[in-house]
Formats: sequence, structure tokens, C-alpha cells
Amino acid sequence: MVCVPSLPFRSGFVALVGKPNVGKSTLLNAYLGKKVSIVSNKPQTTRQRILGILTRPDAQIIFIDSPGWHKPEHPLGKYMVSVAKGIIGEGDVLVMLLDAAQGFQREDEWVVEQVRAAKRPALLAINKVDRVNKGKLLPLIEEAVSRKLFEEIIPISATTQVQLDVLLKEMLKRLPEGPRWYQEGQVTDQSTELIIREFIREAALQATRQEVPHAVAVSVDHVEQKERATVIRATIFVEREGQKGILIGKKGQMLKQIGTAARQEIERWLSQRVFLELWVKVASDWRDNPSRLRDLGYTHEPK
Repeated sequence: MVCVPSLPFRSGFVALVGKPNVGKSTLLNAYLGKKVSIVSNKPQTTRQRILGILTRPDAQIIFIDSPGWHKPEHPLGKYMVSVAKGIIGEGDVLVMLLDAAQGFQREDEWVVEQVRAAKRPALLAINKVDRVNKGKLLPLIEEAVSRKLFEEIIPISATTQVQLDVLLKEMLKRLPEGPRWYQEGQVTDQSTELIIREFIREAALQATRQEVPHAVAVSVDHVEQKERATVIRATIFVEREGQKGILIGKKGQMLKQIGTAARQEIERWLSQRVFLELWVKVASDWRDNPSRLRDLGYTHEPK
């Protein structure tokens, strides 16, 4: 009888980094097969550190989704950038995402500098290749190679899942041997309250335009588990009366649309019927108010 040695179990943290709107959250959700990080076409959708856990027979990959790197214009932006910087230090492997259609721009260069300084194994995922001509891709790959920073450069599409298996294989090769940090079946460490809050914010982001999405924050005021449903009351905060009017809409139609979209996502997550009651309030310039930011969860301080 031939004894075949078992492969070592690998586990560790993979930090997903990049400027806003390059597809970090879409990539995370694609690997998990479940939405744990909200997505929209608005830059700076992700505001906090989001953990996603992928457990396989041979490995456990703990993905860390991060806010996009940008030049902050207010205390909320400074908080987001500080979160992004901290996440680079957490990763056993760093995966930088780059938009194939845009190439290396100023905000990408900030990320490159941080990745280089971290001195960790780094991969470059050139995302959204389904949106560009292949002829444009080769010069971009050559430019990335010339930086002598990335151990592998992999063109992918997080949306159509092109080459995600290749990228995953390269991550796994670089993870250290280690234990299962989280139980099998767990896909995130986020609280139910945070997940609810983010689904409501996602619905508001997708329904609004211009300055309104960036001025939105959500507070979950009440969650009650009943026999056949979960009852939730939440408040959407904006900074101006005009923004409040937009969110409510004519005869409350916009708020109803937001509530329906959020409720459907929450029901999918909880696998249970949900009653969702939403209110809209003005909190003037909350993004500039440290006390308000703490109340809304945008703080490094533990609750």
C-alpha cells in the first residue's frame, strides 16, 4: 500500500487594494458566491474594512476588502484612507486591482507606492478585461512588468469571472501553512446590523445620483426577531434638506423603491421574511463631524 502524504493546509489574509471603483467588492463577492460587500457604480462605495472568508478542503482564504485609495476631502475620507492603509499591513498576500480601460493613473500610483513599501508578496489583477480591446492589454501588461513589483500579472474580469481561478491559484501558492481561523460555512465576520445597514445604503446609492450618494449614511435603530419575520427600523441620514427631498421622492416613491430593494437583499441574506421601516433625517455636514462619524460607525474605536 502506497502512502500519499496529505497536502499542508494553508490559511491567511489576502488584502484587495486599489483605487475606487476598480472592482474589489465585485471580486470578493464572486469568490464567495454571496454578496458580503455592497457594490454600485459610484466611487467610494466601500467605506470600511470588509472580511470575506472562503474555506476549501485545502485552504482558508480570508479576503479583506478595502475602501478605494483617493485624496480625502473631509474626515470621512481620511478615515477611509486610513482603513485602506491599515489593510495593506494585514495582508499575507496583496492583490492590487487595476482598471484595464484606465491603466495606471495618479490614484493607482499611490497604491503602487504603498504596496512596494509593504514588502509582501504582491499580485496585479488587471480587471474589466471584458470591456477593452485585447490590443490595449499587452502594453499595459508590459508597463506593469517594468515596475518589477508584482510576482504575477493576471488579466481578469470579476463580473464575468474570467481567469478568477488562475488568480485564486496564485494567491493560494503564496499563503502560509496555518489553521482554520473561522468555522466552515462562515463567510464574513460582519454583524447582522452592519450587513443590514450596508444593504440599505447600497439601495440608496443605486437609486440616486450626483452628490446624494456620497452624503448618505445609515443607522439601524431596531432589529426584532419574530417567529415568522425580522422587523427592522432604520434611519437614512443626509446632509441637506434638498437631499432628503430627493431620497423621499414624490409621494414617497423614491423611499419606497429604496426600501423594496434593500428588503429583498436583507431577506436573501437572512433567508427570512423582513419588514423594513425607513426614515430619512438631515444631519448637517455629518462627514465633517467626528462625533457623528463615531455614532455612524466610521471610527477605529471599538464599540
